[in-house]
Amino acid sequence: MIDLQECRKEIDRIDDEIIQLFEKRMKVCEDVARYKISTGKKVLDPQRERDKIEALKKKAHGEFNTLGAQELFHQIMAISRKRQYQLLTENGVTDEEDFAMVDSLTLENSTVVFQGVEGAYSYAAMRAYFGEEISSYHVKTWRDAMEDVAAGRADYGVLPIENSTAGIVADIYDLLTEYPLYIVGEQVIRVDHVLLGLPGTDPEEIRTVYSHPQGLAQCGKFLEKHRNWTTVEVENTAGAAKKVKEEQIPSQAAIASREAGRLFGLSVLAENICHNGANVTRFIIVGRKPVYQKDSGKISIFFELPHEMGTLYSMLSHIIYNGLNMTKIESRPIPGRTWEYRFFVDFEGNLRDSAVKNALRGLEAEANRMRVLGNYNVIQE
Repeated sequence: MIDLQECRKEIDRIDDEIIQLFEKRMKVCEDVARYKISTGKKVLDPQRERDKIEALKKKAHGEFNTLGAQELFHQIMAISRKRQYQLLTENGVTDEEDFAMVDSLTLENSTVVFQGVEGAYSYAAMRAYFGEEISSYHVKTWRDAMEDVAAGRADYGVLPIENSTAGIVADIYDLLTEYPLYIVGEQVIRVDHVLLGLPGTDPEEIRTVYSHPQGLAQCGKFLEKHRNWTTVEVENTAGAAKKVKEEQIPSQAAIASREAGRLFGLSVLAENICHNGANVTRFIIVGRKPVYQKDSGKISIFFELPHEMGTLYSMLSHIIYNGLNMTKIESRPIPGRTWEYRFFVDFEGNLRDSAVKNALRGLEAEANRMRVLGNYNVIQE
């Protein structure tokens, strides 16, 4: 009969040998890194790694062990690269920095563009972030806002990127890859929907309710209690309030913010109608200049990967291995490339941190395309 304790002792002895060999291998890898530092040779040599793994696989016996050897040496080589990236940073080998550190952002007397109309949540986010000492104007679409910032007609743009109930605003993620703009800040706004109507309106008179699709979805449980109402989607919540004000039809109401009600002179007919009391929306502030404040604590990037096994894990391991806390990951299909995806990742850190530099060096070297979207702070309402 097999003695379990003896098996475990034998595994312990083998593991000790593996550790000794692993450290011996890493020592040689450090010598390789020093050679690459002196010659300027890149850390990653994809063809060399593929050839090496294929050769090692042939030395294993059986299908299971062959696949295991492939995975084992894939990880060993990835760890080796991470150590080499660390040594590059420690020896002062730095990539050209695109971002400039500043003590604070220049916000006063800026021109700011937002999508929607006055009274919309984008407007509220802009006021919360910038205050009153700015010039502002609105445009019809998010792309229009990006175009105006990119063209210099506005210094900053305010764009919604995620709602805690409805999820991400996918179009914003796509636009961030199209335009050479950078995230310089984030403002979080509580979404406090109310039902607005003309002054003196009796809620029993209501027959039609206007709002943005997300506004209607976020108040779905409230609307289910009034099945005789017809819901109509419009471009934004403030536009719904404006429509009710302009058309002066007592049977019409809007789901929008209290600010929109004050702006257009409407009465609150019902409050607390959003089924998620903790409903918030994240708005990003974008600008043309790649700058970050010295106390910035959040980094956003995107990258595209080779369509190969294990590439996403390898990329994310640069964040994990450097002790960085990843707070979000999203994927979007890459237009024109079937079943290939672009990944958007947020993690905590500052571009000055050595751990961040190591992670970004590895990510950039191993991705088909990678860009830092911004290093910024989050402001809660």
